[in-house]
Amino acid sequence: MRRLVCQINKENVLVTIRCGDVAFANIRAVIFDKDGTLENSHSFLRELAQRRSRLIDAQIPGIGEPLLMAFGVMDATLDPAGLTAVGSRQENEIAAAAYIAETGRSWHEALEIARTAFDEADRYLPRTPETVPLFPNTLAMLKELSAAGLTLGILSADSTAGVNAFVERHQLSTYFQLKMGVDHCGLLKPDPRLFSTACEALAVEPSAAVMVGDSALDMEMARNAGAAGEIGMNWSGTKALANADITLATWEQLKAIA
Repeated sequence: MRRLVCQINKENVLVTIRCGDVAFANIRAVIFDKDGTLENSHSFLRELAQRRSRLIDAQIPGIGEPLLMAFGVMDATLDPAGLTAVGSRQENEIAAAAYIAETGRSWHEALEIARTAFDEADRYLPRTPETVPLFPNTLAMLKELSAAGLTLGILSADSTAGVNAFVERHQLSTYFQLKMGVDHCGLLKPDPRLFSTACEALAVEPSAAVMVGDSALDMEMARNAGAAGEIGMNWSGTKALANADITLATWEQLKAIA
């Protein structure tokens, strides 16, 4: 497990977060997912999945289409609840390797082919503020929550390096006291220990923190960890987030009351 270094707000601030008719009282921290929640990565992830599939298909002809289906790409659209959209890189690599192994390759060779293709796709498709922009009014929302005295963190299925790169790419270091990927402790969403670990790093109890994410995995993880609430972001209008306490379509629906 890697050691997280956080700049924590030591003030004894309790904030009410209001989303329409739903309110979460006595909140100290808000923990966000990254892809699909703060960063509009839908188109980028679709292209990334297609690139990974083509690179593997170039070595093993015929495997490309089944891989796209496994990644959650159908008819050139990305399933917002599919593997590429909500899974970690590790989960995507293992899924790809499983398809490769079915062609008769050893597991070691299958993993190597998948990893090499994924690395090459990353080099071909770097993340930039243009290819993966923030969702509308994200910066204004972060400013409001921070000004209210809340401690903010990111808990992503991406790597910690990927989370740090996101914060640097959009110049958000002022707002986030925690930048954590699933590689920090070797767990995957929806393991509730991920949320508990993030809260511990922020020096808050899960019961004083809310989770904001775009997938059912985010909601399940936080709920089972004892979070104060689970807020779903439904930017695409196509996701089923029945396990969220409330689902929002814009950041303007989220208000912090000190």
